[in-house]
Amino acid sequence: MAKINRRSVGAQREQQAAEYLRAKGYEILAQNIYTPFGELDILAGQGDMLIFTEIKYRSGMQCGDPLEAVDRRKQKRICQSAMYYYAQHGYGKPCRFDVIAIYGDGRIVHIENAFEYQF
Repeated sequence: MAKINRRSVGAQREQQAAEYLRAKGYEILAQNIYTPFGELDILAGQGDMLIFTEIKYRSGMQCGDPLEAVDRRKQKRICQSAMYYYAQHGYGKPCRFDVIAIYGDGRIVHIENAFEYQF
């Protein structure tokens, strides 16, 4: 039995999410942004809004719903990473935080403005 490469699966799902966002009219500005606080999966643009998008995938529900993986601790890390990114790039645009869940059966659930900035 072949070992599953989680990094490869994650990259495939992030690409799937990027294509989904493009089809909805978003501009993909960056992917896999590494900061001292963690990784930002996708930075997209829509009008004058920057959208920091977290991607979660689960092949089955035995590990829980992918949306549940974006808990307060994860939200805080995403917000810290976003603030670091803002500081490095001097953005003055408003932002929001979206979450995209991809399920093993192919379903995609996109929650816009999934959470507010966490301190």
